Amino acid sequence: MAAPQAIEVLLRPAVELYTVAVCAAAALVCVAAPWALALNPLLGLGAALAFGGFGALRFRDAWVILRYRRNMRRLPRYSMTSRQVPVSRQRLFIGRGFRWDQRHTHRLMQTYRPEFRRYVEPTALQRAARQLEARLEFAPAPFSSLAKLLSWDSPLNPVRPLPPVGGIPRLHGIEPHETDVTLPLGERVGHSLVVGTTRVGKTRLAELFITQDIRRRDRAGQHEVVIAIDPKGDADLLKRMYCEARRAGRDGEFYVFHLGWPDISARYNAVGRFGRISEVASRIAGQLSGEGNSAAFREFAWRFVNIVARALVELGQRPDYLLIQRHVVNIDALFIEYAQHFFAKSEPKAWDVIVQIESRLNDRNIPRNMVGREKRVVALEQYLSQVRVYDPVLDGLRSAVRYDRTYFDKIVASLLPLLEKLTTGKTAQLLAPNYSDLDDPRPIFDWMQIIRKRAVVYVGLDALSDAEVAAAVGNSMFSDLVSVAGHIYKHGIDDGLPGAVSGSRVPINLHADEFNELIGDEFIPLINKGGGAGLQATAYTQTLSDIEARIGNRAKAGQVIGNFNNLFMLRVRETATAELLTRQLPKVDIYATSILSGATDTSDPHGDTAFTSNTVDRISSTSVPLIEPAHVVALPKGQCFALIEGGTLWKVRMPMPAPDPDDAMPEDLQALAAAMRQRYADASGWWEAAGAASVPDATLPADLVDAPTKTANRGPGHTP
Repeated sequence: MAAPQAIEVLLRPAVELYTVAVCAAAALVCVAAPWALALNPLLGLGAALAFGGFGALRFRDAWVILRYRRNMRRLPRYSMTSRQVPVSRQRLFIGRGFRWDQRHTHRLMQTYRPEFRRYVEPTALQRAARQLEARLEFAPAPFSSLAKLLSWDSPLNPVRPLPPVGGIPRLHGIEPHETDVTLPLGERVGHSLVVGTTRVGKTRLAELFITQDIRRRDRAGQHEVVIAIDPKGDADLLKRMYCEARRAGRDGEFYVFHLGWPDISARYNAVGRFGRISEVASRIAGQLSGEGNSAAFREFAWRFVNIVARALVELGQRPDYLLIQRHVVNIDALFIEYAQHFFAKSEPKAWDVIVQIESRLNDRNIPRNMVGREKRVVALEQYLSQVRVYDPVLDGLRSAVRYDRTYFDKIVASLLPLLEKLTTGKTAQLLAPNYSDLDDPRPIFDWMQIIRKRAVVYVGLDALSDAEVAAAVGNSMFSDLVSVAGHIYKHGIDDGLPGAVSGSRVPINLHADEFNELIGDEFIPLINKGGGAGLQATAYTQTLSDIEARIGNRAKAGQVIGNFNNLFMLRVRETATAELLTRQLPKVDIYATSILSGATDTSDPHGDTAFTSNTVDRISSTSVPLIEPAHVVALPKGQCFALIEGGTLWKVRMPMPAPDPDDAMPEDLQALAAAMRQRYADASGWWEAAGAASVPDATLPADLVDAPTKTANRGPGHTP
């Protein structure tokens, strides 16, 4: 006969306290009146110790029940200052939690049974206190003080309100024994995906990860590269990154690039560095629509930008958005300039013939397709048709000027609006920097330079003001990173430097907040192949539908999601997103007890027994999913399910940030952070309302504040 299955029931009265009370009373009698038990004082003291020891054991058992019941309604507060965040060379700290298994599913299912409802729902006294608070909101002074007293967040208040984090605390309260949850750093190369709806803690989790990445050193004492791309602009994230870089002694390697604040931003040429010249055209034309009839126009735009970029490189000019936009609008000038450069080297006397042809041109002998072109362009075209000189760049430019001017303007119509957005106003100074302007204090950076310096970069794309420009710049940055990663994979980061070691790499931590605003075809090779170059991406988004809507293709969206080996699922509102986690988990058996009783009349009228009765305790098992999508939807703020290390499920709660008194920023970055808070909606209010403070505003000591002239010279985008 099989042994009976033990059913764990922790939601029950703490009956062990009765034993504790009896033991305490018996111990008191043994000490105060041992004669009442026929004991002498010495034996009475020994008996009191025995009762006390047994009572302590039973109180420990009772405390397990009491703590479990308390956690069903309210979890202990968990906060941590930046200095307290543990930093390891082997593991990434996530928070505190436990590994979820069948026991926790069983306990969670018990909380939904009617007989246990009183242990998991707010008490009647708490509900009455909340109703009274609502009624006294606009009451006169004596009664409003009562409302404040009822809402006092202190353990001394028996009816204090629950923390404003929403969800159901029982999801984490079912396990009273928490441990530090960490991820091996070797797993980060497989990339991580953080999913959660608005205002549930994604950016705060990003701060926790970025803090460790900034402060981490390898065995040789070298830091890691940290790149944070923030489309919306979170002032607290910028402030945390600077403060952590300052604490780690890396403020001289801290760069700020922000499209919304070009006056104090570093400068970046998204198309100025490339492995192959064709990458310039791919980064620009890749921002154009490729659906339906637009595909043909995008291909032509790619070809045309490639022609312009090749000509610029041959002329010794670094491509940028401004130069490309200028020559897209007026290809004739580039054709003439390149022809002068080419014939000066190959055939200096050609210009005499071209000038003679130009002098004979008039409105009647200019070909119809060349109407509207400069006469020198027409003369160059006629000369090249006679001498048949072969040069791939010259031939490309020649094919471009052959188009009818009106037709040409139509087929580049999709390209011009994009270039106009990227080269309008002060944005052009950031994306098309003037390398020869030595009076501009704003530094110019590229990704290879950032990686070699092991720098920290904050990228604010100002997507709330102009989403299209933000997406274009973000995708260009991703394309540039893919190119740099390919170069590092083949040659290492020190290629071309004296004493370079082939294949040398450094961890590159890329954090892409709201990455559904940035994702495109460029992001797929980044996560597919970037791991070989040491690039480890952590992407933050709200739903899977955001990714699919951005890419426009479900198969490509699945391709992107399939490349993330680590999944952190915060509260979501879309069932399909929650199923990304729940469908990867097995089913488990949970047990339930039921009491069956019955009575049967006897069939013998002359017997001594009128009826028989029986009572049976039946244990049944039911197969259920490890967690349901409804559980993901009901997560409190600041908590998540983590599927890491090859499918291991952990339930984690992240530490809320506690104030650090010594945080300070330069005046220009303080002004930027303050303006960002006013201009953008801040998503950090959920934990501030719980009584915690953000990283506080502070100013530098007087002896560290730069004079106005010194501030202008140091370059606000780069904090030395």
